[in-house]
Amino acid sequence: MLSFADNTPADAALDLTATIARDLIRFDTTNYGEGRSNGETDAAEYVEANLRSLGLAPQLFDSEPGRTSVVVRVPGRDSSRGALVVHGHLDVVPADPEAWSVDPFAGVIKDGLLWGRGAVDMKNMDAMMLASLQNILGSGQEPARELIVAFFADEEAGGVLGSHYLVDTRPELFQGATEAISEVGGYSITLGGQRAYLLQTGEKALIWIKLVARGEAAHGSRLIRSNAVTRLAEAVAKVGRREWPIRLTETTTQLLAELARVLDVDPQRVGPDELALATGTASGFIQASLRTTTNPTVLHAGYKHNVIPDRAEALIDIRTLPGDEDSVLAEVAALVGPDIEIVVMHRDIGLETEFGGPLVDAVVETLGRHDPGAPVLPYLLSAGTDNKALSTLGIKGYGFAPLKLPADLDFPAMFHGVDERVPLDALVFGRQVLTDLLSNY
Repeated sequence: MLSFADNTPADAALDLTATIARDLIRFDTTNYGEGRSNGETDAAEYVEANLRSLGLAPQLFDSEPGRTSVVVRVPGRDSSRGALVVHGHLDVVPADPEAWSVDPFAGVIKDGLLWGRGAVDMKNMDAMMLASLQNILGSGQEPARELIVAFFADEEAGGVLGSHYLVDTRPELFQGATEAISEVGGYSITLGGQRAYLLQTGEKALIWIKLVARGEAAHGSRLIRSNAVTRLAEAVAKVGRREWPIRLTETTTQLLAELARVLDVDPQRVGPDELALATGTASGFIQASLRTTTNPTVLHAGYKHNVIPDRAEALIDIRTLPGDEDSVLAEVAALVGPDIEIVVMHRDIGLETEFGGPLVDAVVETLGRHDPGAPVLPYLLSAGTDNKALSTLGIKGYGFAPLKLPADLDFPAMFHGVDERVPLDALVFGRQVLTDLLSNY
């Protein structure tokens, strides 16, 4: 089994965080969805071994064979404080090697970056968590408060076999926890030449649906007006091309006001989309947080060139603003019409948490120590995290995987994209900031 203690001489120059992240990338934990996965067990056992080497007693939990999560409690100096959940996920989305310039599961290091599937989503944060614990416990210290450290399976398929499974079947694992931190927040953006950080204080709701069209099966040469593929294509085009209106939430209203302040523009004269675009590469996330999105992602139909199939299906990834789930589903049904069946494959809640309180204050102060003068702004994640599951236990979740990034790196494009990569120095920064936060909050 790989261990972060077993470094080769070539690894000597690598920060511990990069070594662990590289090791984790080399476990192909691809999650294809709909129950198909390479599994997380090998990666979970690697994590377990490293936690045990720190004197901890991690537990492994299998929701199904091969679908393994890891949870461990880390004692803190002040038992009167509520426990903090620090969590990541071990699975990744598929990567087509033909499209990549490197082997997506080789953990390649070049040009000052770590390349591979999971480099940002989210084996980088998994590595920061392990390296920060090594920094704290290895120096004979304890974190400020008790930590519940979790590495979940199945996040990329909605967490059914990971976070939701544990929350539903073993809620006592999270007893005493009041807050949580995880992925897709704490990273830097560049605003008018000034660096700032986005703290994720909310996330959109998730609805994965399947559209099913039916028609008449026939020879491909016939005139068939009830062609299932045609019906499906028309429905998919309507849903995919729907321009959903901007609707600001408390979080996005606050974010836009802060963007206008930092950029020194009048928010009454500059529209929400224009302000979002002014965030540069970060607009890839921020624009989508201002409205619902309905993206077709998968098509299934037919089995031979000269056979008209009687069934065609499409998968649609819907992300609504918190509370808009039912109204959006109703509009999608109206768009596709009564001849198209809608099957809800998975649904999960949206979240919004206030940008304030002791944890937010601690995050702002910690980032200020490591990057003085850089403002910290709240934002609504256009995607989702395992914080959704934890919220059902009353645990407030934030996205905080700190990374100081170069202005020209399109960070949102790294998520589920080709040639996913993260700067090595950003991993060092993340470890240092996370260690500081866990040591003092």
